Amino acid sequence: MNKPTMVLLHGVGLDHTMWEPVAPLLADRFTLLTPDLPGHGTRPPAPDGVTLADLADGVVGGIPAGSHLVGFSLGALVAQHLALRRPDLVATLTSASSVCRRTPTEQASVLARLRTAETDFAASATASLERWYGGTDVDPGQVARTEATLRSNDVRSFLNCYRVFATADAWLGPHLGAITRPALAVTGEHDPGSTPEMTHRLASALPDCRAVIVPEARHMLPVERPEAFADSLLTFIGERAHV
Repeated sequence: MNKPTMVLLHGVGLDHTMWEPVAPLLADRFTLLTPDLPGHGTRPPAPDGVTLADLADGVVGGIPAGSHLVGFSLGALVAQHLALRRPDLVATLTSASSVCRRTPTEQASVLARLRTAETDFAASATASLERWYGGTDVDPGQVARTEATLRSNDVRSFLNCYRVFATADAWLGPHLGAITRPALAVTGEHDPGSTPEMTHRLASALPDCRAVIVPEARHMLPVERPEAFADSLLTFIGERAHV
């Protein structure tokens, strides 16, 4: 019997390797696809003016119909766009560590981070790693792998994609009510950017969505707490898709 397909979409400045801690917990139930988004990994740099639609178009050709779509951070916005524009591809939608309808204060904060990255990418990377992993017990080797991936980015490409991450939720917000697929919104209790409040905001905006907050976790939920992340995912899909 063929296993259902699960597509895992990574965050900005990262690549498919971010899923390595959680993949073994899912591989016995699903055929896993972990594409790199445009401008990431081995893909060519993202051009100036790249949009959320461009990022979605860059992965859509490799997604089979009826896949379980899982997006992390920027990948969650891409997944939401795909669920909106190509619902035939989506059996369920999971948004992990996702932003949603940023308030003016939240918008100002992310735009300030974008300005920091524009003027001092190295300092921006250091600050990101602290936001993601500060105070956690994640293995230092895993943190080092994340750092290596982040610092290896083409800086202009990173900035182009980060600008999408910083602004695309404003476009998505009014359209979220049109996403009818069963959905899960999950984040860490101590995520400073994709906060529990945002996750509840997303769950309220989507017609059929549950919110899960993982205690004591920060932003890199699939890396920091892979078992808890996999459990929330498997419980949700098992109940809603009977997989």
